[in-house]
Amino acid sequence: MPDSPSLVVLAAGIGSRYGGLKQLDPVGPSGEVVIDYSLYDALHVGFEKLIFVIRRDIEADFRAAIGRRFEDKADVHYVFQELTSLPTGREVPANRQKPYGTGHAVLVAKDAIREPFTVINADDFYGRRAYQLLHDHLIHEEEEDTYALVAFALRNTLSDFGSVARGICSVDEDHFLRSVVEMTAITRDGDRAVNRMPDGSDVSLTGDEWVSMNMWGFAPSLIPRLEAGFEAFLEKCSENPKLEYFLPAVVDALVHSNTVRTRVLPSPDSWFGVTYQEDKPHVVQSIQQLVRAGIYPESLWG
Repeated sequence: MPDSPSLVVLAAGIGSRYGGLKQLDPVGPSGEVVIDYSLYDALHVGFEKLIFVIRRDIEADFRAAIGRRFEDKADVHYVFQELTSLPTGREVPANRQKPYGTGHAVLVAKDAIREPFTVINADDFYGRRAYQLLHDHLIHEEEEDTYALVAFALRNTLSDFGSVARGICSVDEDHFLRSVVEMTAITRDGDRAVNRMPDGSDVSLTGDEWVSMNMWGFAPSLIPRLEAGFEAFLEKCSENPKLEYFLPAVVDALVHSNTVRTRVLPSPDSWFGVTYQEDKPHVVQSIQQLVRAGIYPESLWG
């Protein structure tokens, strides 16, 4: 049986659309932030090791506001995603101004990863059942080349205040991923949705599509594959300094090359997160409802 899985928390995002470090913005009745609920759920279902991927310039604030309250509850590690976090001999691509994306964020944690692991975004609320699904997969899956993705119904992931980017999943009859295609300008359209394409045309969506919210379950076999893909990505950066090394694109390429299989684990819950400042009241209200329902205590850490 595999070792107890670890949780890799991607918390280096700048949050430019939101206007600040949204990872540290209180949303709970006792000052909790979104990540508090994620980690509370993860610890509840059996995760024992936490790996925080952050930027060095937020380290002190992050440790004080979040990290230190978990250091006596789990095995806690901090790793840093920076422009200079590159393979030996590589230099920062010309005109590059921000880190290289979610695939790179996981890659910088490679020295801390020794066991099967889950990846989450720090500012997304996934719900406890999602953590249970992935924990069970990681504990029982014996194939190094079988990964997992928790998927949410598109309509349960939209903002009322602007467009969002979502990875639209195609799933086969055995619940394995066929492909994941990033759509970057999805807006709500009644009970449906629409994506504005780069050429200005619109793609209509039903709202029932399964989407990736960057909640993955991996074996350590992902790391050398990320390294190989990142080298190829850096070659392209010289032509396009804004290019990002997205984790869904990495998995999609591995699936298409028949290198791995990725099991899709549908979640019945509504995802919620703070993409825009206007989203925050909805997040606060949703958490209050969960507290009133007895799913979470009034104060997570007492």
